[in-house]
Amino acid sequence: MAANNNQEQQNQLIGHKDLAHKSLLQSDALYQYILETSVFPREHESLKELRQMTEKHPRNLMATPADEGQFLRLLLKLINAKNTIEIGVYTGYSLLSTALALPNDGKILALDVNREYYDLGLPIIQKAGVEHKIDFREGPALPLLDELVKDEKNKGSYDFVFVDADKNNYLNYHKRVIELVKVGGLIGYDNTLWGGSVVAPPDAPLKDYIKHFRGFILELNKYLANDSRIEICQLPVGDGITLCRRII
Repeated sequence: MAANNNQEQQNQLIGHKDLAHKSLLQSDALYQYILETSVFPREHESLKELRQMTEKHPRNLMATPADEGQFLRLLLKLINAKNTIEIGVYTGYSLLSTALALPNDGKILALDVNREYYDLGLPIIQKAGVEHKIDFREGPALPLLDELVKDEKNKGSYDFVFVDADKNNYLNYHKRVIELVKVGGLIGYDNTLWGGSVVAPPDAPLKDYIKHFRGFILELNKYLANDSRIEICQLPVGDGITLCRRII
C-alpha cells in the first residue's frame, strides 16, 4: 500500500511538472504542497472542472495556474471590484475566477481573438451561474480599447484590468487601460517574469517563443517601474504578475 501511495504522489508531481507548470518555485514538491494544502481544497467545483478540462488541451500552458486564480479572487474581493476588463481569455480560468469573485451585478468585459477557446469553457461558466456577468468580444483588443478611451464616460470607470494576452502589445495595452481604470484601481499584468528569462544571459538556450517575446516583457517592466502614474508590486506568483495601482 505504501508503495502504491508513493507511486501516486510521484505521478502527481510528474503531472504537475510537465502539464501547465508555470510556478517559478525551484521545488516542484513545494509548489505541489501549496496547491494541495491551500489551493485545491478551496477551489470552486466549476474552476476545478475547467482546470481539468483545460489540462487536456494541447495549449494548456496558456492557462492561468490555480494558485494565481485564487490570488486574483481574493484580490478582487479586497478591492470590492465590480467593473473589470480581461484581455486574453483562453478557456476562461482567470475569467471564471473573476466572475465568481464579483458581486451578482458585477461586469467583465472579456476580450480575446479566439472565441473557439472561450466556447470550450463556456458550458462550465454557464453551469457556475455567472455567464450574465461576462461581455465577451472576439477580435483584437487594441481597436476596442481605443473606442472605449474615446468616450469620456469610460475613463476611470473600471476597478480592475487583467492582461494575459500577446506580450508584444503589453505596453500598448498599458497606454490605454491606464486611462480606463479608476484612480485607486488596479491593473494586473501576467507573465512579467517570463519563465525567469528576464535575468537570462544573452546566450542562454531559450525556447523560441520565450526568446521572441522576452524583449517586450523587459521593455514593459522598465516602463512600469518608471511610470509615475502608478504604484507597482511585482510578485513571483505563477509566471510573475505585476500589480499596478493607479494613483493619478
